[in-house]
Amino acid sequence: MMNRTRRLTALTFLVAPALALGPALAAHASTTTAPGAASRAACHVEKESNGKYHVWGVGWPGGTKVTYSGSASGTVSTDKSGRFDIDGLSGSKFVVKTGNGKTKVTCAMVHH
Repeated sequence: MMNRTRRLTALTFLVAPALALGPALAAHASTTTAPGAASRAACHVEKESNGKYHVWGVGWPGGTKVTYSGSASGTVSTDKSGRFDIDGLSGSKFVVKTGNGKTKVTCAMVHH
């Protein structure tokens, strides 16, 4: 029981500062996934000022290729931290998946 209390106290100190940043920042405070844990891959679409679309993702396997399809399609490499970024796309509907097809995510539209 004592170990559980210590773990909960430690977790509180880790979570509380992230929540103080606000819901938007707290949700993206950590994008790393522990080995063997479920993927936290996400992608987002945003309309740029020039009328084109910007797609970006976090939480994907680092240093691998992901494919995107929908309004446009292609393949992009993630950086070491599992992020990717694509500008100048037409259309706002995209699905991103890993090369092995195990992770597939529909991109969420971000409105400002």
